[in-house]
Amino acid sequence: MRVVIQFRPEADSAVRLAASEVAGGELPGFTLDQDYGPVVVPQGIELTGSSGAQWDTVVVRGEVEDEAAAAAVRQSTGVLGVFADPTIQPVITCGDSGAVGTWHDVETLLHVPDLAAAGLDGTGVALAIVDTGINAAKVGQVRGSRPTVDAARSWNPQGVSGAAGQFPVDHGTMCTFDAMIAAPAATFLDLPVLRSARRGGSPTDGLLSDALAAYAHLRTVLTDQPESKRALVVSNSWGVFSPDTDFPVGNPGNYSDNPNHPFNTIVGALAAAGADVLFAAGNCGRDCPDGRCAFPDRPINGANSHPSVLSIGGVDTGNQRVGYSSQGPGRLAERKPDVCSYTHFLGSTAFGADAPDTGTSAACPTAAGLIAALRTKYPATVVSPERLRDLVQRTATRPGGTEFDFDYGYGIADAPGLLEALRQESVRA
Repeated sequence: MRVVIQFRPEADSAVRLAASEVAGGELPGFTLDQDYGPVVVPQGIELTGSSGAQWDTVVVRGEVEDEAAAAAVRQSTGVLGVFADPTIQPVITCGDSGAVGTWHDVETLLHVPDLAAAGLDGTGVALAIVDTGINAAKVGQVRGSRPTVDAARSWNPQGVSGAAGQFPVDHGTMCTFDAMIAAPAATFLDLPVLRSARRGGSPTDGLLSDALAAYAHLRTVLTDQPESKRALVVSNSWGVFSPDTDFPVGNPGNYSDNPNHPFNTIVGALAAAGADVLFAAGNCGRDCPDGRCAFPDRPINGANSHPSVLSIGGVDTGNQRVGYSSQGPGRLAERKPDVCSYTHFLGSTAFGADAPDTGTSAACPTAAGLIAALRTKYPATVVSPERLRDLVQRTATRPGGTEFDFDYGYGIADAPGLLEALRQESVRA
């Protein structure tokens, strides 16, 4: 089974420690993936005798025969943990009903003209689409204007060929189109994680370890930005549908319920450093679950339920929750989803002329575009991601009439309410 191993570093070079220990054959029962470079994961590890110094950890990828072999590796010197590397998949809907409205209706519902009049169109904001890759030509054909794709700050997993913005029309193209509804001037970063090479896998399956490496890259992107203008929004329309490729709940290598899994750790670290991270809530709603859904309950799992991310459910353009939108409680944080955004509208036509942009896959980038638009004038150093999440929750419209429920979360993300709340923040500052 494929796993990632997290190492305790030495003060001089954490990466050298991890590579030398594994390559040196000191971990019997583990076969190193030589093509996967060691990934540094920000984490406060206080080393004995280090006078309170904090060090990052390092992750490598490889194979163990079974859970017993993984348990044996955990006992090796320097190893902090052996964790699952589950399959991740896009959360396109299982529904086959027709579109409800068009992307122009979503423009109206998100008050895009008002945002544009306020100078909030995503200019200067990096918007990362972690998905199957972007086809900028297709987006431009439908919209009439192509997205700006920054090839230098984009990133491909090991073994994935192709140029940023030039991947086949697929799920990531839909996500880019939907993010552009509110943030047409954002600069898109293309991270085709779901095209990871994997024997026997679907062309749109990925590995969580590649998402881990992608987030390490995004951490560099974020810290390279001028602090006064730091603005990075990360849209993730994918998740784990089944526990089959995960360690069982309670096992120290588990991902779905384990805040200490390296990917959950790096997601929290990126958010703490100033990125707005959004994940689709998933399409395992009780009314119309996707056929891949195999969690017996609480399907919003892993990073999709992380307390530091905005977990996005789906509503149609009539503000009705779509039946496939996953309901809470979440596994890492109970109050999930956070809010809902718009889906199931005719937009990108990435899957056919009459096929809607659908699933919480569409709702997530629709919300990410709104966040990117707001970041045009409100960078993370002015309004932190944590504070912005609070404002998104507090200003959401509440169809259920309660502060929070597991269908809608805190409600439907509301652009006018958010904009007014940010203006008030600026006055107080």
